[in-house]
Amino acid sequence: MKIFKLNPNNPDQKLINKAIDVMASGGVILYPTDTVYGLGANIFNNGAVKKIYSIKQRDYNKPLSVLVPDMESLELIAELNNSNKEILEEWLPGPFTFILNKKNIISPYVSSTNTVGIRIPDCEISLSLASLFPIITTSANIANEQTLSNPQDILKQIGDVVDLVIDIGPLDNDKPSTVIDLTLSKPSLIRKGYFLDIIKDLKPDTNLKEDFPFKEDITNIKNNIKNIKQDFENIKNKKE
Repeated sequence: MKIFKLNPNNPDQKLINKAIDVMASGGVILYPTDTVYGLGANIFNNGAVKKIYSIKQRDYNKPLSVLVPDMESLELIAELNNSNKEILEEWLPGPFTFILNKKNIISPYVSSTNTVGIRIPDCEISLSLASLFPIITTSANIANEQTLSNPQDILKQIGDVVDLVIDIGPLDNDKPSTVIDLTLSKPSLIRKGYFLDIIKDLKPDTNLKEDFPFKEDITNIKNNIKNIKQDFENIKNKKE
């Protein structure tokens, strides 16, 4: 197992290319995102995808999500319409997983359902890793066990079972992405994650079930989205 220590603000592209080569050859990597460390592999290599299920001790009936670098790549693997495309363009890159109807190019090993979770994280390293092919993105932990923020602690939990580790040090966050289902008549909040936590910190009086716009009509989402996104940017800047 190789360990590459990278500077998240100035990552070494040569090392990232080596990580891409590992995945292209069927390997599994541990890598940082804008939320937590994830397990990554080439989505078109069924053996590598199955290895991730094994590492996580995850049921095959629980789909894995896919990370792509941009909207153009996203449209190759998932169905878009004008409404959900506008939402995606407003919120991505960011700490979200959006559930969309998948295209046939997505293997049943990745998702055995008609849908797939898609991520475009706000993380240069993650996006670079997916520059040649979409990669799996799933939290680097054993199913139903704690999500850890330090690569050393993660490896103690899952074992030395990955082929390569990209280590940028401990992350400030241990909460996964917020999951939004865009395949229903209205966007539906499936999992409260990192984004909702920091909005709650910023606005303690916010009732996430009633006030958060994913439970409202598309028109109201469009009206509210810029203000909430600005709140998100403000709290990120404070942390930095």
